[in-house]
Amino acid sequence: MKRTKIIDLLAAQPGSEVCAKGWVRSHRGSKNVDFIALNDGSTIKNIQVVADAAKFDEELLKLITTGACLSVEGQLVESVGSGQAVEIQATAIEVLGTCGADYPMQKKGQSFEYMRQHAHMRLRTNTFGAIMRIRHNMAMAIHTYFHDHGFFYFHTPLITASDCEGAGNMFQVTTKNLYDLQKDENGQITYDDDFFGTQTALTVSGQLEGELGATALGQIYTFGPTFRAENSNTPRHLAEFWMIEPEMAFYDKQDLMDLEEDFIKYCVRWALDNCKDDLEFLNKMIDKTLIERLEGVLKESFVRLPYTEGINILQEAIKNGKKFEFPCNWGDDLASEHERYLVEEHFKKPVIMTDYPKEIKAFYMKLNDDGKTMQGTDVLFPAIGEIIGGSVREESYDKLMAEINRRGMDTTTLWWYLDTRRWGSCPHAGFGLGFERLILFVTGMQNIRDVIPFPRTPKNAAF
Repeated sequence: MKRTKIIDLLAAQPGSEVCAKGWVRSHRGSKNVDFIALNDGSTIKNIQVVADAAKFDEELLKLITTGACLSVEGQLVESVGSGQAVEIQATAIEVLGTCGADYPMQKKGQSFEYMRQHAHMRLRTNTFGAIMRIRHNMAMAIHTYFHDHGFFYFHTPLITASDCEGAGNMFQVTTKNLYDLQKDENGQITYDDDFFGTQTALTVSGQLEGELGATALGQIYTFGPTFRAENSNTPRHLAEFWMIEPEMAFYDKQDLMDLEEDFIKYCVRWALDNCKDDLEFLNKMIDKTLIERLEGVLKESFVRLPYTEGINILQEAIKNGKKFEFPCNWGDDLASEHERYLVEEHFKKPVIMTDYPKEIKAFYMKLNDDGKTMQGTDVLFPAIGEIIGGSVREESYDKLMAEINRRGMDTTTLWWYLDTRRWGSCPHAGFGLGFERLILFVTGMQNIRDVIPFPRTPKNAAF
């Protein structure tokens, strides 16, 4: 008999012969009847299997433990118990995979830290099943949004010879024998004998290549993994994470802010419309204000706030007794606590902060006429802080070179990027959204390691 997914069985009318396959969430038995909760990952909800103990071998029933994999055939009938509309009256049960008492994801509750140690098995729990289904839906929302708005999905390289942000925290890529490195007369490693003939690394961002796409195709977006070799053991950092980076020709700062707000609202709306059961579960078990917070994002227009005004608000709060761990004077890069104060306490709605001091922003941002600030546009969200970082890009070759020279940057690996400003340069803008930051917000989870299947962090590359 052909298998039917549990999500479809739960929506079906009773009366037909069905086959369900999945993993046992729980099994409770009595002298006459056994009740088995079966889940196949298609939905947060289980289907109840009712087995007449007299019709099944006792030894078979003993094999039906939490985590075991079953194939069940039977009659889909109206459920007499509460909690589900239909259930399966089993006529045949096959144990496809047994599961011993050492199975790490037993029914009793475990901490998230414990489950990170068993990340290969935590996906079978209700919480992580919900998170991964939402993660899938957010990916679909992103592709759908950009496709429907005339953007082209643009693939940028994972291996690169340039450092987009100038941070230097990159994972090197090499085929060289690390025990016998060739060096020049100054003791510097030479890369002539390496695979690419030059020093290369895993990308920290696809933005610079994305700008090339935008100046040819008009509107593009990237969506792929990026890598940062930062020794950061925090709930907000990963060494490998996914980024969405749209770049748009002929956009100014107003266009960019409008896109950022519309895009993020679209994603939140998609979650509310398509992940109802999973969100209700997470709202009950993880964060009782989750759905209210998501709905709140859709109700309000985002505040457009210049950095200087934001600093004034924060300093006024300090005068009135508000205490922050980090300073917030003009010129400081705002910490998450400052961003969250503005969003959660002062405005009580999302904020797009603009016009940051040039000293704390990247070289490629467009300088304002004041010569001190750049046209950055960061979207700040409740519970998260910065969720989007964007800017208008400097299109003038002379101004871009002046900023590069002022910072003492090496242009050796940026010649191709500078060519976009030499030949047919145009006004353009873009932003970057950390996919896992979006999933954190949409799920209500507190640690970024819990919204990616297999987190990569310092000293941890398991699974």
